[in-house]
Amino acid sequence: MYLFDTNIFLEIMLSQKKSDACKSAMLENSNFIFISDFSLHSIGVILFRHKKEEVFNNFVTDVLPKIDIVSLSRESYGKLSEFKNKYNLDFDDAYQCKVAEERGLAIITMDKDFKRIEDRIDVNFI
Repeated sequence: MYLFDTNIFLEIMLSQKKSDACKSAMLENSNFIFISDFSLHSIGVILFRHKKEEVFNNFVTDVLPKIDIVSLSRESYGKLSEFKNKYNLDFDDAYQCKVAEERGLAIITMDKDFKRIEDRIDVNFI
């Protein structure tokens, strides 16, 4: 069971360099994909900023029904600073880590900042 980081989805939707590798990872794990609510909102913000509302709408229609959306529990918000202080992560990465830890999910990402938390959470890099 995998929490796919925001950058995996955006790589595909924006047709960037590692798009094919990200698509392959999604196909290989299609029954085990989770996305955080934070990632979903970030994807919307970025796609709207790039005037790609239709891409977002297609994502919501085609992909979102096939994956699970997970949120951080209320109690865990106060624990995000631990990831900041111990692993030097920014808010969005700390959020992803805490959601993954809370739900027992591995993270799939391209963000090398997650190397710092491999002692705590299973991370797979594309």
